[in-house]
Amino acid sequence: MRGDIRQITAMRVCTSFALLLAALLITGCSKAGPPAPAPAPAPAASVDDNLPTQAQAKLPTIRIYLGAEVLDTEMALTFQQIRTGMMFRTNIQDADSMLFDLRMPQRAAFWMKNCPESISAAYISPDGVIQEIHHLEKNDTNSVVAATDNIRFVLETSDGWFTRHNVSTGAVIRTEKGSLTETFLQR
Repeated sequence: MRGDIRQITAMRVCTSFALLLAALLITGCSKAGPPAPAPAPAPAASVDDNLPTQAQAKLPTIRIYLGAEVLDTEMALTFQQIRTGMMFRTNIQDADSMLFDLRMPQRAAFWMKNCPESISAAYISPDGVIQEIHHLEKNDTNSVVAATDNIRFVLETSDGWFTRHNVSTGAVIRTEKGSLTETFLQR
């Protein structure tokens, strides 16, 4: 009987080992399926993906002087404020204006996407002299590019403001603190 128990125990151990070996061979030798396809790259973000979707709240203002003319103009100073500008604004009045500080001289380029009203824009050199005045047509997505790469500020006003107020190229813009450069270097 003792021999039978040893034989049965040996058979159980062998059977268990055989089953374990078979299980390992089945799982270990099975062919892996084709590799999962790599996820498709995300489409490149377009310029439109991050554009504002509504008008920005009225920005802090500064009083500027253009010869005999005085404007209390909103100041677009941050990237987001500059990017939003007058988008989505309606009923722009003669006294409404926005001054953009581009931080460094450059070849400014402004467009009118999401701007339901036409405006006028003065491209201004670092010393505060108006270099160019442009009509910007409502909802026009073509950029109006400056003729020079020395534009540091842009002043947007109601359409035709510069003509109505006899302000032309060569006019110097100042603030209570001095020139535009002096004013914005202090910020």
